[in-house]
Amino acid sequence: MGGCTLEAHGGYLCRVEGLEFADLAALGRQALALDGMGTGLDCGLQVSAIPRHKVVRFAYDAPFAYGRRGVAWYRGHHALARLLSVSLGTTVHAYAFDPDEGECVVGYGNGRKVGGESLRCEDAELPEESDGELDEEAFQKMKERWPLGHLAYVFGVTRTELLALPRAETLLLPLGGPGYSSAGNARSAASTARWTLAAWK
Repeated sequence: MGGCTLEAHGGYLCRVEGLEFADLAALGRQALALDGMGTGLDCGLQVSAIPRHKVVRFAYDAPFAYGRRGVAWYRGHHALARLLSVSLGTTVHAYAFDPDEGECVVGYGNGRKVGGESLRCEDAELPEESDGELDEEAFQKMKERWPLGHLAYVFGVTRTELLALPRAETLLLPLGGPGYSSAGNARSAASTARWTLAAWK
């Protein structure tokens, strides 16, 4: 819609002071099990951020988590959002974004659902110019009131910044797969601490 070239994606978003005390790898594995994916899955957990606003995105690095398949998955699998909201002590928002279909956001606080909003592109009333063509400028402003635009406002960032997080510098934490061992927990925790300190400078 409106010449949008963004890719479909999803994940979990929050604003948090730091991640160095959270065992993100353990939480990621626990969430996968709760979401019916079992254990030992060849998968990773991606962590990216908008450092100056301390806005963080979590997303799985696995075939089921990318593109439109990923959007469908994130719409219905929110275990990590619930677990993170308890561990980090902040509201965590599960989201799914498809530039052609629509977007949804569901918030979790202390492990419980605290709100949600969704919008289908086909239900949106598109602004038109006098000649019947799409008013692109008005359309972009209108999207600031859509679920992800509203969440971006709450975070103090722009919708564009929020949607660009999948392309930001990323910390990748292994959750399982060939060669993985429980000894990786300590390394993952150390990596998280170093990444947080570097990103938050």
